[in-house]
Amino acid sequence: MNMNSNSNSNNKDRMRRNSKPEDLVKRTNNHVDPHQVSDIVRSTLVLILAGGQGARLHELTEWRAKPAVHFGGKYRIIDFALSNCVNSGLRRIGVLTQYRAHSLIRHLQRAWGFMRYEIDEFVEILPAQQRTSRKHWYQGTADALYQNVDIIRRHQPSYVVVLGGDHIYSMDYTKMLIHHVAHKADFTVGCIEVNKEDAREFGVMSIDENMKISKFCEKPETPECMPDNPDLALVSMGIYVFSTEVLYKILDLDADSQTSSHDFGKDIVPANIESHNVIAYPFRDEEGKPKYWRDVGNVDTYWKANMELCGMEPELNLYSRDWPIWTYQTQLPPAKFIFDDEGCRGEAIDSLISGGCILSGATVKRSVVFFAVTMNCFSVIKDSVILPKVSIGKHCRITRTIIEKGCDIPDGTVIGEDRDEDDEKFYVSKEGIVLVTKKMLGQEVFSATDPLTD
Repeated sequence: MNMNSNSNSNNKDRMRRNSKPEDLVKRTNNHVDPHQVSDIVRSTLVLILAGGQGARLHELTEWRAKPAVHFGGKYRIIDFALSNCVNSGLRRIGVLTQYRAHSLIRHLQRAWGFMRYEIDEFVEILPAQQRTSRKHWYQGTADALYQNVDIIRRHQPSYVVVLGGDHIYSMDYTKMLIHHVAHKADFTVGCIEVNKEDAREFGVMSIDENMKISKFCEKPETPECMPDNPDLALVSMGIYVFSTEVLYKILDLDADSQTSSHDFGKDIVPANIESHNVIAYPFRDEEGKPKYWRDVGNVDTYWKANMELCGMEPELNLYSRDWPIWTYQTQLPPAKFIFDDEGCRGEAIDSLISGGCILSGATVKRSVVFFAVTMNCFSVIKDSVILPKVSIGKHCRITRTIIEKGCDIPDGTVIGEDRDEDDEKFYVSKEGIVLVTKKMLGQEVFSATDPLTD
């Protein structure tokens, strides 16, 4: 045994344990090495804001919170933020819930109950509990954190990562943490470039050459474009890293304000960019191009994000073994395709078909089909999102449609071909995407065997 080698190794370990995060970043030249930055990761708490209603998704969020909405054939929207945390090595996570949280809580218990608290990893559910003397529910994103400050203090983090639970993307949060520490930021805002027309739905920012945010405006009518590209604007992703002591002070001041709406985008960021070191973190790839990030906030964007998965090489790779998306899934047999007659052939083209599905002489093209769906002879489904446990009868034609969980589509139904007819029966979006629910079909919304809120 080489005693000198062991001694050198022990000295390196001791130096790493005694180093400050800033020293680690300086030594590694901002390179993300999990072993060298483990102190930063271990001293970080993640809080996921998952209490939003998501009203622009219409009936998809009538009985469940937006983060609990199904996506991508087998997932819930919140699975992407949680998987990013686990894959980034961040395993101290709190999920703040409020609106119609039953479906979300059940999913978290089923899918994310594998953490081991005895080794300081957990996914804690933090429902709105009227925890302050004012006895009100969460009044905004900042108020949600303020009402849980005692829980944050109990975990004694050096850094707090705040995430929205309603976006679709894959991101290594460790890189953003290192960026935050390297710039000695009070808090850091994740940002991405989007078309100026879409920027009206987000917080739009301006930055200087040192990545410091100089201006921030929440959902402006006329977004300020980037200096080098008049077609793009830099917008907030709803991802923040805070140095914890700064966070406590900011939340206290905001809670005492009589004019604040207690929201990060509307109040916290714009009120503190002059008095604090507020840094932007651009979400880009190695070539400097914006990475994949989708806000599935309305029916059209939700449909588009699902359709993108049907492409030959989608930007969001659900099949990556290096960055898996974790979820809970019902134990079901493989998908089954039966019949091989002309016009009555069970087949799927450029589509995602989940377990437990039976395509009995039906054709599916460019669609995302969730688990336990049945489709019968001579039916054709195109460019559609079919949620779990849907039954589609014979001789149906379904195009550019989202069908809610548990719907029973009668034989001969045609959806997505006649806008006026669809308007009379269903919800139709601005871009002509049809949303179909049990209630619209005149079917029983709740049943013991198929609860809609699952």
